[in-house]
Amino acid sequence: MEFLTPQQLHQFDNLELLAKQVVEGFIIGLHKSPFHGFSVEFAEHRLYNNGEAVRNIDWRVFARTDKLFVKRFEEETNLRCRLILDASSSMYYPDDAGEKGKPQLNKIRFSIASAAALMYVLKKQRDAVGLSIFSDKVEWQSRAKSTTVHHNLLFSQLEQLLKQKPQNKPTAAAQCLHEIADNIHQRSLVVIFSDMFENTDETEEIFSALQHLKYNKHEVILFHVADYKRELEFEFENRPYEFIDMETGEKVKLQPAQVKDFYRSQLEKFINQLKLRCLQYKIDFVAADINKDFAQVLQPYFVKRAKMM
Repeated sequence: MEFLTPQQLHQFDNLELLAKQVVEGFIIGLHKSPFHGFSVEFAEHRLYNNGEAVRNIDWRVFARTDKLFVKRFEEETNLRCRLILDASSSMYYPDDAGEKGKPQLNKIRFSIASAAALMYVLKKQRDAVGLSIFSDKVEWQSRAKSTTVHHNLLFSQLEQLLKQKPQNKPTAAAQCLHEIADNIHQRSLVVIFSDMFENTDETEEIFSALQHLKYNKHEVILFHVADYKRELEFEFENRPYEFIDMETGEKVKLQPAQVKDFYRSQLEKFINQLKLRCLQYKIDFVAADINKDFAQVLQPYFVKRAKMM
């Protein structure tokens, strides 16, 4: 899907409509790519495997697509998914995103739109989905269900989150992820949207919490949400800036060139540690750049789901 324009940002007022457009745009893109036929048929069909009985082949779909699909039965689609959103203050960077004349998304709006798109897919697949929102504590959590009423509740909760703009709300990712992991009792696909920015002295605790999420054989995808150009590459004009820590309110005035090399080396060290631990724990680490489209979220989800089924 193309980037959202300023004229499209009002669609966040109807999050389910926006989610539908994101997913349908992604599927149209698949039709134009080598992935044609990849999970396009949602819950009603799946690709035919050699050796299966031919009685369940849908010949009408074959006539349209020239591919063999079989009818998928409801018991084949009982995936359970837990969506976890970081709603700490750092996720609201840049804090002017979405305002008049500011077409870009910030991290929280990108994460909400991505989560809504996945919820739309899960609804189509008749899969159960639960939602957890955390900052310095678990702010809201639901059970995983597949009913229309439940999906409406989750969309409503995400729309409420869009309206918030918290100041100086810190992150306690390790503590919150441990708590959430304790409450996922059935094997699930766990999807996390977070910048993973926390006190660097607590990195081992964060890694321990990620490992905890693999308990009970859960499958986990971590979407590392960031403004990669500015937050990771530190691409700013070489002029004086006042940088403000959105979680503590601490301010510092400097020229980016003075600290760029040191900043990038320290952050790169942390990201590499995070990637390594995810690899060790068999967690999918996915870079999610808020300046790019939602295919970077949807495609890894569909790949993971196909492996689980």
